[in-house]
Amino acid sequence: MVKKISVMALAGMLALPALSLAGGSPNVADMEQKIEALSRQLDELRAAMAAQSEMNKALAENVEALDKNVGILDEDFEDLDERSEDWDLAARFKFYGDYRARLDYYSADTVFGRTLDNESVLTNRFRLNMRVKATENVEFKGRLAMYKTWGNQSAFTDESGAMWPVFDGNVTRTPIGSSALYVDRAFVNWNNIGGAPIWFSIGRRPTTDGPPGQMRLGSDERLATPMAFMDWPFDGLSLGYGWNWGAESLGTGKLRFCYGRGFEAGLVDDSTNNIKDMDFGGFSWDIMKKGDRFAYVQSFLAMDVFNYPNFQDPIINQAFGDMSGMGERKNLGDILHTSGVYQDKIAGFNYFVSGGWSRTMPDNDGLFNDPFSGHTNTNDEDGYSFYAGLRYDLEEAGWKFGAEFNYGSQYWLAMSPGHDEIYQSKLATRGQVYEIYTIWDLPTGEKVSKYAKTFMRLGYQHYEYDYFGSGDWNMMAYDLGDRGDLGKLQMMGQDPVEKADQIYLTFEAYF
Repeated sequence: MVKKISVMALAGMLALPALSLAGGSPNVADMEQKIEALSRQLDELRAAMAAQSEMNKALAENVEALDKNVGILDEDFEDLDERSEDWDLAARFKFYGDYRARLDYYSADTVFGRTLDNESVLTNRFRLNMRVKATENVEFKGRLAMYKTWGNQSAFTDESGAMWPVFDGNVTRTPIGSSALYVDRAFVNWNNIGGAPIWFSIGRRPTTDGPPGQMRLGSDERLATPMAFMDWPFDGLSLGYGWNWGAESLGTGKLRFCYGRGFEAGLVDDSTNNIKDMDFGGFSWDIMKKGDRFAYVQSFLAMDVFNYPNFQDPIINQAFGDMSGMGERKNLGDILHTSGVYQDKIAGFNYFVSGGWSRTMPDNDGLFNDPFSGHTNTNDEDGYSFYAGLRYDLEEAGWKFGAEFNYGSQYWLAMSPGHDEIYQSKLATRGQVYEIYTIWDLPTGEKVSKYAKTFMRLGYQHYEYDYFGSGDWNMMAYDLGDRGDLGKLQMMGQDPVEKADQIYLTFEAYF
């Protein structure tokens, strides 16, 4: 543009003499005006060229600065790419958990007149869950847990003599008086094997708080694979297959073969000790699952069960051995166990019915032995249990009200050392247990996580024991209403609980 103006100005100046000759006598005044006009144009031209020069200079500086910024951005983008890869790796890890504070009041009467009381036992339970994908079809799931009593850093005790000390089948499930974190669950799932609905899973199993336990525990989703009669944390594996029934009312089904180890015997001298490992093996079948409707059956065999397990405390091991008269650790036989549950929801009413059957099959060392009989028990004994519950949900108010009842026969065995009661397993009871409870979903504001849930539970349980030794397969299940059996218990120095009452209050937060 500047060059064009300059050329036009010079062309005009060269044309002046010609114009003068053509026009005759020059007009001095006109010439002076034209010269002044040209002079102003030249000044304006110089000013424009100077401004253009400044603009070019500024433009060059801006271009240089822009080049530098682009270089910095390139470096930032390279760094962002590297960090985004790290973020992608970190995003595979999902952490969530829960905390529970619990207050319990417990009072029990024994058959020979003692009263056992704990007016307030307070516990903390913290659990941290983790999920992470290794590949498209391989996923790891784990859970760490801390469960302790307030004001206690020693072993948790039970004066009734019916509570097992800590071993592999109840660690993380018993308030042990320690702030330590233990591995509660740790397993790997390989899903979609060969493009089919088949999966393989191995590790520390999700085998506690199974259905229908989620109803009274305040959760609306299944918390474990096996039914609540099998409440035993153990290490093992499963192979499963899932399908869709093809009928709207039936939904989906799953069948799993499960194996686990309940006791590792270790290295033994065959000439002096022939104890074997204790293993579980059986099937777990989700017959159908459609919405709130769920039908489930499980059947397993516990092979080479022990008289008592390996406890964490070596002093307790000695106490259960020679000091208790039970002698060295040994295998007693096999236990066959089958149970099932059906649950559903109609309007605001949740309900379930469940039943169980156990059969003890002793070997030469016997199960349910009677020291007064003079011989080892080699008879198969059958036990039965019935369990039912109802919960009504007032969803708008955030309240839930529930009631449960369970009954166990003389030889009933629930495999439930990992139960969630403070002292004795509810579902192992040889007798009956009545329970009522309420759950209040606290108005704590809008959720910031899909796992978020905060509530309080208040409940009352009443235990009535008909037979001795609930949850134990060593000693004869003596009738607590029979004078002859009571005499035998007294001669052995046993004074078992006959009735018990428990009140619990919890504050629970899931995050």
